[in-house]
Amino acid sequence: MNASAFVRRQSKKINWYWAIPQTNRQGLGNSHFGKGHSTTYLRSLVKRKMQQGHFPGAIAILTCIIKRHPHSAADYNNRGLVYFQSGEPEKAITDYNQALKLNPKLDSAYNNRANFYATQKMWSEALNDYDMALSLNPTNVRAWINQGITFRQLGLYEQALDNFEMALNFKDLQGMSYAQRGRSYHLRGDWNCALADYRRAFNHLNGLSQAEHQLMEKVELWEQELMSFALRSA
Repeated sequence: MNASAFVRRQSKKINWYWAIPQTNRQGLGNSHFGKGHSTTYLRSLVKRKMQQGHFPGAIAILTCIIKRHPHSAADYNNRGLVYFQSGEPEKAITDYNQALKLNPKLDSAYNNRANFYATQKMWSEALNDYDMALSLNPTNVRAWINQGITFRQLGLYEQALDNFEMALNFKDLQGMSYAQRGRSYHLRGDWNCALADYRRAFNHLNGLSQAEHQLMEKVELWEQELMSFALRSA
């Protein structure tokens, strides 16, 4: 497996954070992407390209936006996210670093950079960046979940469970939180707790988005794995 394929596979395990730039309705001047369109419209177009899996198009539009707004930390962060998901991690980390240089308080950039470090198994750097994201924004549910996943990868199940408990205090991403807490119980050997959380995850997920559909498939596999092992052990 080459490096790009590894990055894409690992990125599916992580809950990325798209930064929301400050609204700016100016056009992009002579850019052929932006001519006659507001920056706000172009940013919405980037999201559409991402949903379609058209990463080169999203990168091209974000690059034009950055040329127009070179001090927009959120746009650097978002382009870094697209670079990473398209298998270009070195360009991604460059953009994350630039975003944090422009805005050291952008918690979503710390979360995304931590995700990058986690896929590279740079555990200390990842945990430090998650801590920074949560210090800046304690309601960053994605950072709580992602740090919990990292703790679990390190076999630190108690810390992972604590993180998912924190994430469940908020209304966002409850399906993801239950799924990941269930997986942590599962790997720790608490099968009843795991099964209960898998069922809760299904109740909160509707499968309307591609991400939720993929998570539902993953939870279903985890549940089947648990039940199969339980039957063999009976």
